[in-house]
Amino acid sequence: MKRMFGFLIGVVVGGLVGSTIALLLAPESGEVLRAQIRERGQGFFNEIRHAADERKIELRQRLDAMRAPRTEA
Repeated sequence: MKRMFGFLIGVVVGGLVGSTIALLLAPESGEVLRAQIRERGQGFFNEIRHAADERKIELRQRLDAMRAPRTEA
């Protein structure tokens, strides 16, 4: 548990440091950069939502197939 907590702290600190450096070295103005980040974030979340919906449908179909009565041959 202690190793996992240390790993998560490292990931968070690394993400903060990386994002700070990226913002400081960005070639665009702050307003343009924020708009681009917002747009990419929305696209990313839309892709995740779409993939989750597809997986949900697939799992529901599998569950329905498992619940269906078996026919003996």
